[in-house]
Amino acid sequence: MKLRHHFVSLLFLGLALIATAQDKAADAAEHDTTTAAAAVVATRNQPPPPPDFLEHLVDAVLVRFNVPATGNTWAHYGLALLFLAAAILLRRVVTNIIFNQLKKFAAKTETTLDDKLFPAMEAPVATFIMLVGIFSALKVLKFSEVNDRVIGYGSTVAFSLVMFWGLLRALDALLDHAHEVARERQMGVAAFMPWIKKTLIAVSVVFGVLLIVQSLGYNVTTILQGLGIGGLAFALAAQDTIANLFGSIVVAIDQPFKLGEVIKIQGNVGTVEDIGLRSTKLRLIDKSLIVMPNKMVAAESIVNLSRFTGRRVEQVLTLTYDTTAAQMEELVAEVRRLLLAEPEIDPASVICYFRDFNSSSLDIWIVFNVKDPDFHNHMVLRQRLNLAFMRAVEARGLSFAFPTQTVHVASLPAATPPAVKG
Repeated sequence: MKLRHHFVSLLFLGLALIATAQDKAADAAEHDTTTAAAAVVATRNQPPPPPDFLEHLVDAVLVRFNVPATGNTWAHYGLALLFLAAAILLRRVVTNIIFNQLKKFAAKTETTLDDKLFPAMEAPVATFIMLVGIFSALKVLKFSEVNDRVIGYGSTVAFSLVMFWGLLRALDALLDHAHEVARERQMGVAAFMPWIKKTLIAVSVVFGVLLIVQSLGYNVTTILQGLGIGGLAFALAAQDTIANLFGSIVVAIDQPFKLGEVIKIQGNVGTVEDIGLRSTKLRLIDKSLIVMPNKMVAAESIVNLSRFTGRRVEQVLTLTYDTTAAQMEELVAEVRRLLLAEPEIDPASVICYFRDFNSSSLDIWIVFNVKDPDFHNHMVLRQRLNLAFMRAVEARGLSFAFPTQTVHVASLPAATPPAVKG
């Protein structure tokens, strides 16, 4: 805090010394024709005036204290010091009192956005207050035309920089909060948040620099045209890279899968290990790694095997043909009872009927839906049911059928013995 205070004081003193020195130089060269010509040229390219609020603030104070608008008197120097002292005092009040209260209030709210936003805006606001004090003090003092232009340029650049600094700090806090929320909700966009943050900040910086250059009186049309031509050349030279980049954006927005989920794409089944700007990495069942460009991922149909809302089972029990009708009816009823007794099975989805006379078996058709989508729990249930079905079949002396074929050979007439020649 003390270092910042000394820096501000030195800045104010340096600007005043520079202005005084330039005043003396301008008086010594008053009759120099070259200097006069340069002044005429400079007058034609006047920079934008200082912010209007500074003009109104300084004029109101001068009128309030009956200080003349021309010349530098002790009253002018006193008001300049008063502006500087008021800025230092107001900065301390804002940082030590107002922002401390805002931070305490933010700590009591449920959201963490204000916990990040208020500390981020503290430094830009304090700097803005000091700039108001410094340039208001300089505005009170009357300098030469050249020095006024220097101060005008300095105020334009300084206020533009501090405004964009505040916006960047606020944007940084918002993006950090969005990243935190995305990670808590396990959203696919969380993997892209660092890249999105860097891109938005870079675009904001470029946009801010162009606006500052424009505010200083320069024409940025030529710069923008050059950027457009360069961007077109870059796009033509890096079509695949840009296609993969847009593919990653599509994956981030659509979120067909997340890190750690099992997906099926182009016949490959694997676990998503990484989602990058150029490619997506899958760890296949055999533990090999496949790297797929994101433009391909965005264009293909994806089956997400980790997002079952439930599981449907269709199964056929095959019995041998020596099963009687009574035994079949009793077994179907028992299988249906076993299915309805499982709490993990939706009772409304249970279907169990003796369906077909197959070529080598009598078929019982079973269909049911499992509420739990977890694959491990699903296989535990299937094993438990299959063992129960086997016990039910064995308890009734029945057997499961397997593909068989019975060949019935018709009896042939006895062969006539050949005649014996005499």
